[in-house]
Amino acid sequence: MENFVVSARKYRPSNFHSVVGQLSIATTLKNAIQRKHLAQAYLFCGPRGVGKTTCARIFAKTINCLNQSPQIEACNECESCVSFNSSRSFNIHELDAASNNSVEGIRKLIEQVRIPPQIGKYSVYIIDEVHMLSQSAFNAFLKTLEEPPAHAIFILATTEKHKILPTILSRCQIYDFNRIKVEDTVTYLEHIAKNEGVKYEVEALNIIAQKADGAMRDALSIFDQVVSFSDNNITYNNVIENLNVLDYQYYFKLTENFNSGNYTDSLRIFDELLSKGFDAQQFVSGLSNHIRNLLVCKDSQTLSLLEVGAAIAERYKNMAAICPPDFLISALDQANQCDVTFRQSTNQRLHVELMLIKLCGLNQEKKKDSNQDVDDVHLEPEVKKSLPKKPISSSLNETPVKPQVNRVAPKSFSIKNAVNGTSSESKVENSEIIAEPISDEYGSNNIIDADVPIVSEENLLNSWRLFTNQIKDDKPNHSSILQSYQPHLIDDYKIEIVLESQLQVDLFSEIKPDLLQYIRNQLKNKQLNIVEIIEEQQVQNRLYTSDDKFKFMLQKNPNLAKLKQQLNLDFS
Repeated sequence: MENFVVSARKYRPSNFHSVVGQLSIATTLKNAIQRKHLAQAYLFCGPRGVGKTTCARIFAKTINCLNQSPQIEACNECESCVSFNSSRSFNIHELDAASNNSVEGIRKLIEQVRIPPQIGKYSVYIIDEVHMLSQSAFNAFLKTLEEPPAHAIFILATTEKHKILPTILSRCQIYDFNRIKVEDTVTYLEHIAKNEGVKYEVEALNIIAQKADGAMRDALSIFDQVVSFSDNNITYNNVIENLNVLDYQYYFKLTENFNSGNYTDSLRIFDELLSKGFDAQQFVSGLSNHIRNLLVCKDSQTLSLLEVGAAIAERYKNMAAICPPDFLISALDQANQCDVTFRQSTNQRLHVELMLIKLCGLNQEKKKDSNQDVDDVHLEPEVKKSLPKKPISSSLNETPVKPQVNRVAPKSFSIKNAVNGTSSESKVENSEIIAEPISDEYGSNNIIDADVPIVSEENLLNSWRLFTNQIKDDKPNHSSILQSYQPHLIDDYKIEIVLESQLQVDLFSEIKPDLLQYIRNQLKNKQLNIVEIIEEQQVQNRLYTSDDKFKFMLQKNPNLAKLKQQLNLDFS
């Protein structure tokens, strides 16, 4: 019976050229060998399965090779290379720090280091997972690591660099290994599939690469698993079924529902996923990543951040084209908040369903606000068209002026406004456009559409009080301002409020958009606008001392000077 060798071992790189995703490190090590600038200790650190131990083995084999190639690669033919390839080399030693983490184990290593190599120039000691050494073992290892024999080279490998003592780090050349990119992993899997005679779909290999999360060893293990499941025919459907991965189709369908406000289908899709055994938090995490991918597709400069296949990437581009950026940012914030608070929720299914309903309502609210703003902007021309060709009242005889048209600038995307989820600035600008007096050669500045209800002072005060009571608990400072200062209706559309300081004006400005919107809806008059006025201080100088008070009273009654003199009073 033929012995099966897993792909992670069978296709393990044997030279620097075949190392995947670590070009800079491979180039640095080759240059060091070529120039004979070899350090006494190296530290290879990075995530699991990215090639730390593999590069250490290649480096150890190359520096002991008796016939190096011009490309600084091991020949695989000399006695040193052959003995290493057959796992019987006496020059290259691999140790597991987890099982040799005591001082006694380090003492044996120190004694072994003194023995010179039998073949080749160097004795190389590869210590894997070196962070597992105890502090006493690290301290016992310090002296040997700093001043080893000329023939000894140490290569330490770890996934947790922060656990290693700074005194050890300072004695090593440190190489940080990166996660392997999705495209590099896919290319390597294609190479292996062709060698093994396995049929494949590129999108299926992309799913495997994403599932591996930058670890080539994990990708090769998943590859073997999927090959066994699919009988040498790796398809997209086979991969997502075997790995229990959510299909992109679900997320794209949900995005369409969010845009159309179809929360019914969204809830049905979520129920279907739960019935298939998918974890709710896995669904939320995948949805967050999906929205993030749509967001990076909005800008050509961030397209490189999209780690999917070509076909899926094209779908992302098409979907991103119909999704507003502010909607995507708000949706990403909602999904992220749901993911963060998922574990604390007592009813996790309801927690996710509530998020889906909110996402379906995002675009609908913005469309409603947009339509209302458009109606407000076009209200002034409509009023103008309804004017008669003769002046309405002879008492409204003012100098005719040319109509002033406020052009609305094209809407540009603002990250700040999108993140805050508000459009108060645009509403305030529109309200100012509405409130501007209409002036032309036919009438005065105060012409109101006959269809707009007339606002009374009493109705205004009632709406003002209702709004004040509604915000009393959430915004007590703003509520206090509204209670202390009553509005006055100057004419049919202008509301005036008199405040005492700029600080109060700033505080009032924060609540003004919501207040104005509320009053307009209550009174059914879109032409209303609020104007703030700072009251001038009547008394400029305060009277602090007795002498100041006497001088002030003396101005009112000069006879007080005689009284002071007769009574011999002193106010100083």
